[in-house]
Amino acid sequence: MDNTERYGRLLERYMNGDMERRKFLGLIGAAGLAYGVQTPFAKFAHAQDVKEVRFDGWGGVVSEAFREYAFDPFTEKTGVTVVDGTFGGGDEYLSRVKASQPGEYNIAHLSGVFDYARYHGLGLTSELNEDNIPNLQYVIPKLNDVFRKITDGKLSCVPYDYGTTGLAYNRKHISDEEMKEKGAKILIDDAYKGKIGGWADWRTRMWYAALQTGQDPNGATDVDAMWDAVRAHRDLALKYWTSGAELMSLLAEEEIYVTEGWSGRIYALQEQGHDIGYMDPPNGFGWQECLFVIKGSPMEACEELLNFMLAPETSIAVAEGQNYPPALDPTKVDLGDKIPTLPAFDPTGTLSGLTFADPEYWNGHEADWSKMFGRVQKGY
Repeated sequence: MDNTERYGRLLERYMNGDMERRKFLGLIGAAGLAYGVQTPFAKFAHAQDVKEVRFDGWGGVVSEAFREYAFDPFTEKTGVTVVDGTFGGGDEYLSRVKASQPGEYNIAHLSGVFDYARYHGLGLTSELNEDNIPNLQYVIPKLNDVFRKITDGKLSCVPYDYGTTGLAYNRKHISDEEMKEKGAKILIDDAYKGKIGGWADWRTRMWYAALQTGQDPNGATDVDAMWDAVRAHRDLALKYWTSGAELMSLLAEEEIYVTEGWSGRIYALQEQGHDIGYMDPPNGFGWQECLFVIKGSPMEACEELLNFMLAPETSIAVAEGQNYPPALDPTKVDLGDKIPTLPAFDPTGTLSGLTFADPEYWNGHEADWSKMFGRVQKGY
């Protein structure tokens, strides 16, 4: 039995109702090793006498399922340790990769086209053989095209999901009408001093500062006004949050009433019964995530796994688990009942209503703005 057939049988079991979605999501992390079958990762590890296989992402329920149902059984059977790392921001993870040896990191769940451009500029992109990933045909064309522009028509990743960083607010204390009236400026409203939160990420802080000062976040020119807005937010905020789990906790425990937040995490709070509203202001922060293959990785094994992950049934299951719309084109694939209800979902597949970061603009300011935000955090 070749690997494609093994993946197919696993998928067939899920579609026939013989396997719960949670278990399916865990198993696809190592493609069935919990049942004792050998995956491309395992074959590569044995062939190269590799002691570790690396996957890095944003944590949460999917990573937990990977560890419980796939990674631990994988280690028990093969002796190969799976290091499923997590990170709170792209800058942090890139620093790790830059300091690593080739092949130490394999697949990363990256966010933002600007991250892809940075990796390419540093010579960290690979080149996927798209013939080995036929399920790319189901992906929203716009999501592929933005990556192709950076790497001369080639791909070093597959788009996987998208979402927004919009405004989350506690409806017990802030009405929908007030949010519509104030928009991004509510994050610098004195009335909510000590009840405001924010992500400790320089891009997000400067994006919202552009909105608060009436500027285009992809072409703002009054930088001094933006830094004044960042400082105003800092002085009013209870604290900066550094992970999705902390974001959810601050809102759920009512330590804060308003913050910008990740659309999928806010939807999860709503599912749990919390009366948390969510709004994308004009020119709100839209983003897409991809499964990025780092230079030096076992390409054929990665390509086969990526193709499996892009299978509509797999993508839909993951999307329903993490509450972010998949990269699949809704005009080509029936996405079921839940996904169309998720924040940021675009039924047209054009994503024309989302504003994505211009990689040239944002990467051009990275060195100065990231350093400056570090100083502002410390009270400058």
